[in-house]
Amino acid sequence: MKVRLTAYTPNWKTMYKEEQANLRCIFGKEILSFEHFGSTAIPGMLAKPVVDMMCIVKDIYRIDSYNTYMDRVGYDIAGEWGIEGRRLFRKGGVNRSHHIHVYQYGNPQIDRHLILRDYLLQHSSEAAQYSAFKEKIAKRYTYTSEYSKAKKQFVSDLENRALWWKEKSLDG
Repeated sequence: MKVRLTAYTPNWKTMYKEEQANLRCIFGKEILSFEHFGSTAIPGMLAKPVVDMMCIVKDIYRIDSYNTYMDRVGYDIAGEWGIEGRRLFRKGGVNRSHHIHVYQYGNPQIDRHLILRDYLLQHSSEAAQYSAFKEKIAKRYTYTSEYSKAKKQFVSDLENRALWWKEKSLDG
């Protein structure tokens, strides 16, 4: 898939809320909560125009029973897709619009994603640096597989700063 970066749009928040309602209808009481994360959740950031959503559920294994229905209503079922304990659903085919990351309550990946989101919301200069870095590497790489690998170390360093920030804020 080719890299597509676009300027922030408030429509991503609307897309998140609409999809939240759809998923609530599908999964019902399985869902404990929803979160919007990733670059589309950070005002002012460049992002691939794909809304990253998190569904936190009671039992991740029960979510597998929805795969046939999710496929029928237009989601690509990607399973764990490299992250143990996650279920990933992708919506929109080639013009992907949403990534639905489903985690069971208590999975450590939940905090990792949300702490980074909160850090970027609180540190606009970090968000601007990340946005500029993404723009730079998007000019160099055509495909998302290359682009994602190229930003891995930058994101890892950013996550470490976010985790340090969170620890400091808990200390005092």
